[in-house]
Amino acid sequence: MQVPEVTATKKRSGAKDGTVRVSTTDPEARVMKMGDGGFRPALNVQFGTTTDKARVIVGVDVINRGSDAGQSTPMIDQVEQRTGVRPAEVLVDGGYAQHEAIDQAAQRQVTSYAPVPKPRKGDTRDPHLPRDGDSPAVAAWRQRMGTDEAKEIYKQRAATAETVNADAKEHRGLDKALGTACLFALTYNILRLIALGG
Repeated sequence: MQVPEVTATKKRSGAKDGTVRVSTTDPEARVMKMGDGGFRPALNVQFGTTTDKARVIVGVDVINRGSDAGQSTPMIDQVEQRTGVRPAEVLVDGGYAQHEAIDQAAQRQVTSYAPVPKPRKGDTRDPHLPRDGDSPAVAAWRQRMGTDEAKEIYKQRAATAETVNADAKEHRGLDKALGTACLFALTYNILRLIALGG
């Protein structure tokens, strides 16, 4: 039963409309903002991919939250568990760039490449300079992302992770979506192996 979980989430978020609605056809889905600006029940599929020529999927997860916040740490752990190797670097979009996640990655000796949020209107501070309250890892991330080298590294997302996400399809139910995502990952990796002549 998903109603208690949705009720608790609405209370925590302070939603104006406290009416709890759960899909009868896909109760594990949550209403999420879509790329077209609309809102629909959906699931959030997470892929961890390599950025080398092989461009294989090394981690897969499915969550029912629209936000990617907090997902980089479990993905780093999953990639290490699946491959036996902890990634030295992670290349993630801005949705993953919470300070806590950057600190957790640094504690694991993983360098994070993620865009620094643009300053709010009227804020004239350089976003790449450390701020009061920044941990050493967050301060280093800010400074790193201000360099030309980090900006070039970040550009790799478009040709790697984004192409994998574009190839994936939407499916229903956490278990079905995770199973489908794993099958997609397996198929994708086999096709990449064939393409590389392996």
